[in-house]
Amino acid sequence: MCVFGCGGDRDRTKRPVMGRISGQIADFTVITSDNPRTEDPEAIIRDIEEGIKKTGGLYTTITDRREAIKYALMNAKPKDIILLAGKGHETYIILKDKTIHFDEREVVRDILEELDSNNN
Repeated sequence: MCVFGCGGDRDRTKRPVMGRISGQIADFTVITSDNPRTEDPEAIIRDIEEGIKKTGGLYTTITDRREAIKYALMNAKPKDIILLAGKGHETYIILKDKTIHFDEREVVRDILEELDSNNN
């Protein structure tokens, strides 16, 4: 399962290409937000969708990156691999003129702890 998005205010022509590649390779894709900057995150997602739709690949869209990660964690089956692509070492999301703290390592840990406490 691949969770990814494309940055805003960057080369728009790459978005459908990235969607196509994920649709061809991943068993399931969660398209989400990744530093939309001044662009509408949902418009970026629609650009990515153009490419993935052509592959027939399975996917969903969840604009909120934390919710997208939670969806992936909740829907993964045993032995599935979840690839969180795009953020890497970054510990922030750029939205409009704000830089917001967002460390995927912390997000994954918090969600796993939340899911574990709900199961106990």
